[in-house]
Amino acid sequence: MSKTVDQAIPNIPEHKGPRIVIVGAGFAGLKLARKLRKSPFQVILLDKNNYHQFQPLFYQVATSGLEPSAISFPLRKVFHAAQNVIFRMASAKRVDQKARRLYTHVGYIDYDFLVLAMGADTNYFGMKNIEKYSSPMKSVSEALYIRNKIIQNYETAINTSDISYRKAMMNVVIVGGGPTGVELAGAVAELRNNVFPRDYPELSFANMRVVLIEAGPDLLASMSSPAKRKARSYLEKLGVEVLVNTRVIDYDGQEVTLHQGNRIATHSLLWAAGIKPNQLSGILEEQLHPTGRYLVDSYNRVKGNESLFALGDSCLMIDDHHIKGHPQVAQVALQQAENLAKNLLKNGAWRPFRYKDLGSMATIGRKLAVVDLPFIRFQGFLAWITWLFVHLMAILGVKNKLFIFMDWAWNYLAFDPSLRLLIRPVRKKDPSVMQKENRQNRF
Repeated sequence: MSKTVDQAIPNIPEHKGPRIVIVGAGFAGLKLARKLRKSPFQVILLDKNNYHQFQPLFYQVATSGLEPSAISFPLRKVFHAAQNVIFRMASAKRVDQKARRLYTHVGYIDYDFLVLAMGADTNYFGMKNIEKYSSPMKSVSEALYIRNKIIQNYETAINTSDISYRKAMMNVVIVGGGPTGVELAGAVAELRNNVFPRDYPELSFANMRVVLIEAGPDLLASMSSPAKRKARSYLEKLGVEVLVNTRVIDYDGQEVTLHQGNRIATHSLLWAAGIKPNQLSGILEEQLHPTGRYLVDSYNRVKGNESLFALGDSCLMIDDHHIKGHPQVAQVALQQAENLAKNLLKNGAWRPFRYKDLGSMATIGRKLAVVDLPFIRFQGFLAWITWLFVHLMAILGVKNKLFIFMDWAWNYLAFDPSLRLLIRPVRKKDPSVMQKENRQNRF
C-alpha cells in the first residue's frame, strides 16, 4: 500500500486566485474541472490514472465489442488550452481538514476548497471468497481482464476432454440485475449465440449457460414496470437464465453457491451487484453515513466544513424528494458538478442543487433496448438507436466517437466483433534471475 509523502507536491506553480483541489476525474470531477477553465481559480485535478474512463461502456470492452482506448481519454489532452488547470497523477490518502491540506502518495497540497469526486468501488458485502475469486468491472483494466478471462477459458475448454470441467469453463454467471449486469448478460449471450460457435466449432454451445442473478424481485429496479418486463423478456429470448429473489452466498472459484443451496459450476463469476464509496482518511465519523457516503447539504458541502465538498456516487444528499439520497448514476454526478461550478463562480447567494431526472435506459442486445424518459417510454429497435446516440454523444473526443461508431457499424453489419484477442501484460524478468536460468539451462 502506498504511503503519503511528507513534502509538498513539486512543480505546482504559484497562483493569485484561490486553489481548488479536485480528487477524481470521473464524470463529476472532470465536469467540474472543465467548467472552471479560464476561471479565477487555480484548479488542481488529481486521479490515480492519467485518463478518463467512460464507465457505461465497460461491458463492451469486456465482451470484445470495443477497444479499451476507445472509451478512455487522456486527461492532459483535455486541458491543453487551460492555463489555470493542472493535472497530477496521484492517489489521495488523507485530508487534514483544519490545516486544509491533502496528503497523497507523491506529496501534500494545500487548498482553499477540496472537492471529493472519487466515485465508488465494488461492494462484496463482506463475502471474502467472492472478493477473492469473482471478477468486478469498475475500471477499463478490470473489463480487459474479464475479456482475457473469458477467451482464456474457451481456449482451455477446447483442450480438455473432461465434459464437466469443459462446461464449468464455458458457463458465465453474472450477479447484479442493474443496467451493468443486464447489459453484460445480453452481450455475453450474443457472443454465445452468434460468435463463439464460429470461433470454436468443436465445442457444443448448447452446454454453455449464461446466468443472471438478482437478489431483488425485478431487474432494472429503478426503471418502469414495462421496461423491467421487457428487459427480462429480451434476455430470456437470447437464452439467458434469469434468477430473481436469489442471493449468492459463496464462490470458491469453481462453483457458485446460492442461498437455497443450489450450485452452479463456473470459472467465470462476474460481479456487478453493488458499489461502495471510495474512502479517504481524515473524514470525521459524523460526516459519514453508515453506507460510507459523505453527508452533504444542498450545496454539496460536507457536513460541518464549508471548504470541503463531495460529488456523485461518494456523497449522500437527503431532501424531501430523495429521502434515501439521489440515485448513484452519472446524471446526478454531472448535474451536481455543474451546479457547484456555478456556485463557486457566483458573487451572490448560492443555488441549492435540484436533480432533474432525464430518464434511464439499458441495452440488452442487438436492436434490443429499453428507454424510460420523463415524457415517454419505449422499447425495441428505436430504444436501441436512442441508446446508441446518447452514449456516442457522451464520449469525449471526436476520434473516440468515430472509432466507436465504426466499431458499432461493423458489429451490426457483420455480427463479428474483431477484438477477441488474448493480450496479457508480461513482466520483464530481473537480469540476475535470467542469468541464473540461463546457467541452469546449459546443463
